[in-house]
Amino acid sequence: MAEETHSLMDGKLRLYRRENSRYWQCSTYLSRRNYRTSTKEESLVRAKEFARDWFIERYAEELRRRKGKPLFDALDAALQLDHLKDHRKREIPTGPTFDEAADAFIAEAKVVTEGERHPYYVTQKEQHLRLHLRPFFGQKAVTQIDAGQIQAYRVHRIATNVDRQTKEAKRPSRSTLHQEIVTLRQVLKTANRKGWLAALPDMSAPYKKSGKITHRAWFSPEDYKRLFEASRDRAAKPKKERWRKASENLHDYILFMVNTGLRPDEALRIEYRDVKVVLDDDTNKQILEIEVRGKRGVGFCKSMPGAVIPFQRLQKRSGAAPTAKVFPRFQKQLFNDLLTELDLRTDREGQHRTAYSLRHTYICLRLMEGADIYQVAKNCRTSVEMIEKFYASHIKNTLDASAINVTKPKRRRKKTAAKSNDRPGKAKD
Repeated sequence: MAEETHSLMDGKLRLYRRENSRYWQCSTYLSRRNYRTSTKEESLVRAKEFARDWFIERYAEELRRRKGKPLFDALDAALQLDHLKDHRKREIPTGPTFDEAADAFIAEAKVVTEGERHPYYVTQKEQHLRLHLRPFFGQKAVTQIDAGQIQAYRVHRIATNVDRQTKEAKRPSRSTLHQEIVTLRQVLKTANRKGWLAALPDMSAPYKKSGKITHRAWFSPEDYKRLFEASRDRAAKPKKERWRKASENLHDYILFMVNTGLRPDEALRIEYRDVKVVLDDDTNKQILEIEVRGKRGVGFCKSMPGAVIPFQRLQKRSGAAPTAKVFPRFQKQLFNDLLTELDLRTDREGQHRTAYSLRHTYICLRLMEGADIYQVAKNCRTSVEMIEKFYASHIKNTLDASAINVTKPKRRRKKTAAKSNDRPGKAKD
């Protein structure tokens, strides 16, 4: 049997078993002297325990002899020995805290996202940290944040969330909690990049059920007809004369948005020089060609014919230069008041209708008219997947009844032959 050797205590202690011997022996070299003894143990585990205790005794003797002067630079005052620690006390992780990682993340985000994301993006992350994440994780070391701590944060948010207006307990929405967890993940990723955290913890939400297929708030054809007729009447007879221009602009805004499908932020960015009235070769009707600048960068949109007259009215009413905004501002309060008067503020599922609902209405109306879903996605600068998920799932016109209600003709069963008089299992002659 060949000699077996193990190195312990940062290489300062050697444990070995010689050939043809059943006992383990240990040795160390301290102060120009070689110490060696037998452990009298056959088990490797017990031999290691004996060797460590024996080494500590030899090390303590040398320290007393040298009046406390260290023997090895590699061994600190605690000897870096695991069994010298008091395991009855819970160890407090040390190292960079969550607050330090959050500060590093915000400092990076302000520089990296400049020109790439909206300035509110970083502001929103700072709000998540200031209001919720820092009070819970602030002084904890990043190495202490694990899956259990993240789940405890979810429970804490759900149990302590209070509505600002009613001051009553209110469960935060799934999207709100998801955004906060995204911010937490970004902070931990920053700590990981700096070497403060070896790996990211599991951040998946347990007990999560599959989300329901929901549609975004929009105006059905009947609701949209009520809305634009009410806005037309308000533009013709405003409650106050000084509100006439605002009411007229709101009416044209509603017609323009439902006939173009622009996002509200895209509509606020377009200038008169970005819009051209052209004659469409395929339909032989006048439409608008719009150069859109929004969250997807620069894109193009071809409107419905119904957007031409509202645009021309806006251009004539403002008389502005080509570089002026088509919609300098959105009359939000007037729009909400109009929805409240018509009892259209929310849809059947309780979702609030906003300016974005006008874009959703455009997509739904195009699908109901049988437009190609791919062309609708390109014109709205989105994906087919998003349209199928949030729009096509609840549009009844996308279902083909002739393809669903298919009935196959039943085949007539053949008459069975006359039963044989032979007994079962008996072979025929």
